[in-house]
Amino acid sequence: MAAVNGVKNLKRKAEDPFDIDPISDEEIDEPVSKAERVVTHRLCPYLDTINRQVLDFDFEKLCSVSLSRINVYACLVCGKYFQGRGTNTHAYTHSVAESHHVFLNLHTLKFYCLPDNYEIVDSSLDDIKYVLNPTFTSDHIKQLDTTDKLSRAIDGTLYLPGIVGLNNIKANDYCNVILQALSHVTPLRDYFLREINYARVKRPPGDSSFLLVQRFGELMRKLWNPRNFKAHVSPHEMLQAVVLWSRKKFQFTKQGDPIDFLSWFLNALHLALNGGKKKDSSIIYKTFLGAMRIRTRKIPPVELEEKQRSELLLTEEYQERVTDSPFLYLTCDLPPPPLFKDEIMENIIPQVNLYNLLTKFNGETEKEYKTYKENFLKKFEITQLPPYLILYIKRFTKNTFFVEKNPTIVNFPVKNIDFGEFLMPEVRAQHKSTVYDLVANIVHDGEPDKGTYRVHLLHKGNGKWYEMQDLHVTDILPQMITLTEAYIQIYELKTEGN
Repeated sequence: MAAVNGVKNLKRKAEDPFDIDPISDEEIDEPVSKAERVVTHRLCPYLDTINRQVLDFDFEKLCSVSLSRINVYACLVCGKYFQGRGTNTHAYTHSVAESHHVFLNLHTLKFYCLPDNYEIVDSSLDDIKYVLNPTFTSDHIKQLDTTDKLSRAIDGTLYLPGIVGLNNIKANDYCNVILQALSHVTPLRDYFLREINYARVKRPPGDSSFLLVQRFGELMRKLWNPRNFKAHVSPHEMLQAVVLWSRKKFQFTKQGDPIDFLSWFLNALHLALNGGKKKDSSIIYKTFLGAMRIRTRKIPPVELEEKQRSELLLTEEYQERVTDSPFLYLTCDLPPPPLFKDEIMENIIPQVNLYNLLTKFNGETEKEYKTYKENFLKKFEITQLPPYLILYIKRFTKNTFFVEKNPTIVNFPVKNIDFGEFLMPEVRAQHKSTVYDLVANIVHDGEPDKGTYRVHLLHKGNGKWYEMQDLHVTDILPQMITLTEAYIQIYELKTEGN
């Protein structure tokens, strides 16, 4: 049965127009005679030489000698990648020189014994195939939020699928926290766990943006893999696609801002999935897209006399303009921190309630915006709440010389936040529910330019919160989350379904 599935999988991949390497074994390998061509269903005496502890499929599928992506095999004894299978290829040379005999084709998921060059078909190797390409059935996906079953890595470490650390290659913690947070947004996760959902998306020839979708799907499946060999995952391939497609705007060797990355990443995924302006045009918009109405009016210059100001206010340029705008996240402005110290000469850590920040969106509060020449007053009114609401708490302000960080603590409840209080009565009447629960909370620690990021995630299966900072994973009490310098939060709308 495994062999039949392997053939089906190969056919599907060979026909897949978005595959970066849709070339079969026979086309690329060194020519081999019919006599030495692959003999299937043969048991191999070298299976006990396989070392599962050194196998790591999280990195780019490149030959370690030629750096080619074409026809790459993993040596299952030492874990290194080599190209080819016929005589004079790097894999063949390695097998003879090192007496390493068992190889896996990273594209077709077939096992071979070299230098004898026959295919190995053995069900004991299925676990290796699953680690390379985890697959999820619909029933399995439905159970992810109801089970708290622990999995055991090959070294005996216990881990919870979905709550696994991500490697920090150099300075990519700002990407890691976003990827971890998005992996706990249920509809997004469920969509990307099933490759068939996006395998048929048509993209123009030569378009590499779809690579971003494929890599994100692979990372999502690895994060939720219940049969992983280790209790952490490396986002190397995912981040390589980010560097490529963002034209090096986001890199893993230089610290960046999670909100910039989140905004770019959601829009890039939306476009790669052929999303348009309609709410149901992609899973990104279905999950995060809300709508607001913005009322803008221009303020006359202060130095003018009263009569001139009155005349200006009557002109068309100074009339209130109303625009409807979609949003993927809401920006909350923190009040400026106090300039003075208290009587004991210690800095007061200011606090503010989340509800105070959200009054910006009630359609009545006016906020002033200054440009180089002109000043405007704006009112924001939410007209449509999304299933998942992202809040960005603006902590950093840039002036001419440096970046300042606002340390104000935001007090927020973890459950049952009613956003309906900020909606107009007629808008609220259109929503069945306006109550949200927190599912992810991203925190910034330290100085503006040198700080680090960590994320708090809710695992629905056991109802516990976890703090994750790269490879470090610990459980945390919900009360402790509210004491942190929250930066980005994701809230889930409470419905009858969840």
